Amino acid sequence: MFRVQRKKSKLTYAFEMGELIFHSVVRDIRKSHRNAVVGLLLNLVQATLFVAAFYAMFVLLGMRGAGIRGDFLLYIMSGIFLFLTHSKTIGAVFKAEGSTSPMMHHAPLNTIVTISAAALSTLYQQTLTLVVALFLYHALVTPITIHDPVGAYGMLLLSWISGAAIGIIFMAIRPWLPNVAPIGQTVYSRVNMIASGKMFVANTLPASMLAMFAWNPLFHTIDQARGFIFINYTPHNSSISYPVMITLGLFMFGLMIEFFTRKNASASWNAGR
Repeated sequence: MFRVQRKKSKLTYAFEMGELIFHSVVRDIRKSHRNAVVGLLLNLVQATLFVAAFYAMFVLLGMRGAGIRGDFLLYIMSGIFLFLTHSKTIGAVFKAEGSTSPMMHHAPLNTIVTISAAALSTLYQQTLTLVVALFLYHALVTPITIHDPVGAYGMLLLSWISGAAIGIIFMAIRPWLPNVAPIGQTVYSRVNMIASGKMFVANTLPASMLAMFAWNPLFHTIDQARGFIFINYTPHNSSISYPVMITLGLFMFGLMIEFFTRKNASASWNAGR
């Protein structure tokens, strides 16, 4: 009946939050398929189909020579995997449990946990898929060499975290604009099919066309990743600082909207859905 409330230290609270995020990540990963191996294979098949489709398009259009000097399939994969990581992270964070979800009534669950779990589960799946795909290509097709693997993976992380920042914005406005937010998220993902710059080399773009793509942080991370992957390519029309600054700004803006939504959330918003 009576219970003494003990004040938790910040370290204890951090460990409890980390454990909660871990279990939420496992739950999110098992949403796609109960078997982890099957889920990985499905993700690998999707990425392989993307790579095969773009490879066939480049060959049919005679654009194979427009790539970077080096392994052509690695050039395609450098754009596809960063694009998929960015887009899937946006979708996962957007669909995460929000302030008006009934799950938020179960303490100590909160939106920080659900957002972190959605983003981390996507990063885990995409990283594992990338490692398996590169290993199979290296072992079964042809040996490959990545000039700076740490820098290249850093660009994958930057693509992932920028996707999480954009996903938070769409998730935060979802309770206010339930019909507009899904459309906006879908439109942004479709625009990125071209605006990400994964189909061409940024150094070959004229100044008149560069302005059409330079606004996109994913365009910069893909081009910089190719600079780390290929020893013969040095990016001139992109930078690392731009996506970093944009991501920080989007994170601050998204968290402010999410905080305002959480403070003003009403359970009746989900009524009838």
